[in-house]
Amino acid sequence: MRRLAHGRAMDEKWLGKVTLAPVRSCMMSANYRTGIELDIALQFIDMLLHVDKYLGTVIQNYGAWVYAILFAIVFAETGLVVLPFLPGDSLLFIAGAFCATHAMNEWALVGLLLVAATGGNTVNYFVGSWVGPKVFDGHWRFLDQQALRKTHDFYERHGGKMLVMARFLPIVRTFAPFVAGVSQMTFAKFQLFNVIGAAAWVLGLVFAGYFFGNLPFIKQYLNLIVLAGIGAAVVPLVLGGLWKLVRGGKRRPS
Repeated sequence: MRRLAHGRAMDEKWLGKVTLAPVRSCMMSANYRTGIELDIALQFIDMLLHVDKYLGTVIQNYGAWVYAILFAIVFAETGLVVLPFLPGDSLLFIAGAFCATHAMNEWALVGLLLVAATGGNTVNYFVGSWVGPKVFDGHWRFLDQQALRKTHDFYERHGGKMLVMARFLPIVRTFAPFVAGVSQMTFAKFQLFNVIGAAAWVLGLVFAGYFFGNLPFIKQYLNLIVLAGIGAAVVPLVLGGLWKLVRGGKRRPS
């Protein structure tokens, strides 16, 4: 009887281990994935704060390929509405600082980035213009058609200024050409201010970095400058969104 009880207890213990094994395996796998995702997020934040270090490594390891990499980043940030988080302003500024050390040619860089910035915005505009007719025809009923008409009228009157100013606002510059396309802004008018905005953005930041990026004070506090630039763009957007939520809550009937 003792042997039988002992054998039964061993079987139950073994069965418990077998039953729990897949659960433990899934938990370990989930924890592993979470750890990888957290590590990627931390590396991305570190890249945003230390663009100078990473760009220097890219130049050292890949040489002339750095032009193609910078072109791809700027094109993606301005042309793909799903990638507004890519570095833009700080990248251009620091690239200009490296041009001052003759690690890159400033005019080749400016030419490529102008093409990337105008081309990215144009792609974003066409994606928005493809989405636009479906929106204005009422296929997407959850969107306020009257608000969309007002957006169209606003972009026709003030869209040019918006496109130029948006170039210097992270996140906003990714969505501005898309909204211009959705609101059916005239393409010729869009393209005119697209080129003006791209020229002001690229030339202004690259040559600001060229002349000031290697100053000891700028190099010492570059991380704070990058954070301040991100904060100056993001904080007003967050506050504006919160203000709209608060006003919307007050207007609802109790």
